[in-house]
Amino acid sequence: MRDGSDWLRIGVWVVAGLALTAPTLAATESVEQTEQMLALKKAVNADRIKQDVVRLAGFGTRHTLSDTLSDVRGIGAARRWIEAEFQKISAACGGCLTVVVDGRVFSGEPRIPEPTEVVNVVALLRGQTEPNRYVMMTGDIDSRVSDPLDAASDSPGANDNATGMAGVLEAARVLSRHKFSATLVFAGLSGEEQGLFGGQVLAEQARKSNWFVEAVLNNDMIGNIEGINGVVDNTTVRVFSEATRAIETEEERRLRRFTGGEVDSPSRNLARYIDQVADRYFENLDVMMIYRLDRFGRGGHHRPFNEVGFPAVRIMETNEHYHRQHQDLRNENGTSYGDVVAGVNFDYARRVTALNVLTLASLAKAPAPPARVTIEGQVSPDTTLRWQRVPGATNYRLHWRLTTDANWRFSRLVGDQTEATLSNVVIDNYIFGVSSIGSEGFESPVVFPGPIGRFRYP
Repeated sequence: MRDGSDWLRIGVWVVAGLALTAPTLAATESVEQTEQMLALKKAVNADRIKQDVVRLAGFGTRHTLSDTLSDVRGIGAARRWIEAEFQKISAACGGCLTVVVDGRVFSGEPRIPEPTEVVNVVALLRGQTEPNRYVMMTGDIDSRVSDPLDAASDSPGANDNATGMAGVLEAARVLSRHKFSATLVFAGLSGEEQGLFGGQVLAEQARKSNWFVEAVLNNDMIGNIEGINGVVDNTTVRVFSEATRAIETEEERRLRRFTGGEVDSPSRNLARYIDQVADRYFENLDVMMIYRLDRFGRGGHHRPFNEVGFPAVRIMETNEHYHRQHQDLRNENGTSYGDVVAGVNFDYARRVTALNVLTLASLAKAPAPPARVTIEGQVSPDTTLRWQRVPGATNYRLHWRLTTDANWRFSRLVGDQTEATLSNVVIDNYIFGVSSIGSEGFESPVVFPGPIGRFRYP
């Protein structure tokens, strides 16, 4: 693990006669930038997260089909409270947030048999220079017990997913005090347990509105450290990411077969970016990248964004306790079941929330990822990459790694240009990419060449 100071000491390799720095963002990071990020990390407060989790669990149930009229119980009361919290956060920053409540009626679904309005609560912090570039953090509002259609029984949903929703609120509190190039979105999504409907609503609206969604960080269960297998671990967090885009065309599939890119979708490179943020700024939180859309055979609210082409990942605890998920509240043979506040570790939730905060800030302060990245070098000892200049970028970095590496191994700064050649680096032996860097030193995710890796799609 590395803290912020460790990353100021750059390792060096020599490959094919070139001096190469490790592919961290530290080579362009100033002391001021490091201090900004560590101050954001420190600002995330475990007590506020706990208060929000307790408040959300106190609505009794937040089932999508539950009461929408009561002020004290049910999904309606919960989403109105979330809206009020976003409004309080906005008032504290002089009205900096735009708070939107948006819903759609669903019916005839296996878990929504009768017409039901699925309502999201979303707060937007508009970007100063690129308001149509969006970086999102999402959490789920709803909860459930054993029977997915039981909207009456108590379902506190403390970890699943009051922790994710509380993390979104806390991120909004911390980041609303600052200004960013891109627009930040803090979203409470409904209908997750009934079929990922809230994510579908927001993803389709973003696509219809032609938003450039650079990243979606979906937080779903970020407060449990005790696994059902007996493992207790508060030092790792999982990040799930899809391999290739769900909407990849047949032509793109053929291209990928001959050029690679199976592990270089924008979602996968977003996961690598989160891993770098953790390595740079956290001495006690390590990212476990999972090369899979989600847990085996299961789903989460990042998936609707993936399904329309947006880069999106799931962030969650490493060790799950299945007695505390989707369970009726009960005690059987000395074993307690149910998702209650006592099962949440709030310091762990704080650190995972802080990881989100620093990732969002870094993405939104950095320029957009390079566009139209191309590569050539077949039957040649050299590899050349080209890209389109990005507004706000003052430098670019080439990255490459062995085809079997999980993370980028080598990198080289190339200045403010749109083409660079790596001499004696054979295209056949490595995976390549390009990132953009702004005047403050903040860096974008890496973009793999061609349509397979591009962040803005189509």
